[in-house]
Amino acid sequence: MKAAEEDGQALVLVVGAIAALLVGASGLGMLARGLGAHADHQRAADLAALAGARALVDAFPRALASPQSSRHLGAAAYLALARSVAQRTAARNGANQVAVRFAAGALPDRVTVTVSDPIRLPGGGLVAGPVTAVAQLAPFAVPIGDGEYPGPYAYRQGKPMRPDTALAFDRMAAAARRSGVALIVTSGYRSNAEQARLFAAHPDPKWVAPPGRSLHRLGTELDLGPPAAYSWLTANSKRFGFIKRYSWEPWHFGLIANPGSASVGFAPPGGAASAVPTFVPAVYREPLRRAASRWSVGAALLAAQLQQESGFNPRLVSSAGAQGIAQFMPGTGRSYGLSDPFDAAAAINAQAHLMHDLLRRFASVPLALAAYNAGAARVAACWCVPPITETQSYVARIVAIARGAGVTAGSGEPPVRLIR
Repeated sequence: MKAAEEDGQALVLVVGAIAALLVGASGLGMLARGLGAHADHQRAADLAALAGARALVDAFPRALASPQSSRHLGAAAYLALARSVAQRTAARNGANQVAVRFAAGALPDRVTVTVSDPIRLPGGGLVAGPVTAVAQLAPFAVPIGDGEYPGPYAYRQGKPMRPDTALAFDRMAAAARRSGVALIVTSGYRSNAEQARLFAAHPDPKWVAPPGRSLHRLGTELDLGPPAAYSWLTANSKRFGFIKRYSWEPWHFGLIANPGSASVGFAPPGGAASAVPTFVPAVYREPLRRAASRWSVGAALLAAQLQQESGFNPRLVSSAGAQGIAQFMPGTGRSYGLSDPFDAAAAINAQAHLMHDLLRRFASVPLALAAYNAGAARVAACWCVPPITETQSYVARIVAIARGAGVTAGSGEPPVRLIR
């Protein structure tokens, strides 16, 4: 009997183990189904965030069009459009409880989508809570400032500078060596934050410019040495595109002759104009391409400016008297050979000529645009975007349009990407 009892007990243990395995397998199956549903919801959130961000990119020119233009899309409608696209995308991928949020500002650079559909097991247990995805718009990845150069950098003797500044310095340094002078770079690019620390330590504006006013933020300025080289630099720097900025600083030289850096709005090297953005009306694409190529100014920048100036309306006359597609004041237009401001092709050519000159003088897209809008004298007085609401808005909008157009016109950078 003892053996039979032991066999019976063993059988009970085996049956219990099998039952436990079956229960465990059922639980794992339910968990797997729950995890699968969670993955589906995450996919829905990811796709919805990307779709909403892409909708912002595609509608961007309309959001920044002149309010007088029939293409204008107000800020509220701009966000509502993107929200609708994100919600529809989530619904098509099985999500129903969807919240869409945007980064602060009328022109946000991030879209956040949260899917809150519950995922429950047959017994009522909750497998997972809400899932979230965040997509970022590439066109706004670089902040819009008052001319602070955002990179990329070249380095000479360990000092950062704009790449075209470095190439010009190389040519000048080689000529100096042939004359027996070895140039030393003591300072190059400095950000506003670095300038603030320097000014706090030496608060004399004659010798250290306040942050936001230092030309070193442009990436075009070099402090050079040794003192024995000052006379050679004064006599020869202009041959290489540099000038001595201040009579009392014999070491400070700035690049004013720009050979074509795309980073500041010039067309790519070699004379070819950048691609004409798709939002440019067909009738103006060829005149814009010709002007961009002739004056070595990026077509994306010129197109963004025309979009903001007139919405591509060649007959527009502003309340201030600015005329035509590029909104030239009569005197400025005549100085650039524009006899008929309502001749769109001629006005675009004059616009490219003027922007070439302003980019050459100020070596910064924001500063050149500010000079186009408010006058070169106001910009030269502070080497900043003047504190004029209209001008600051004008610069920010055009830079944003140009960056967006540059991305969507085939630069190779994806216009949107998931960051969470």
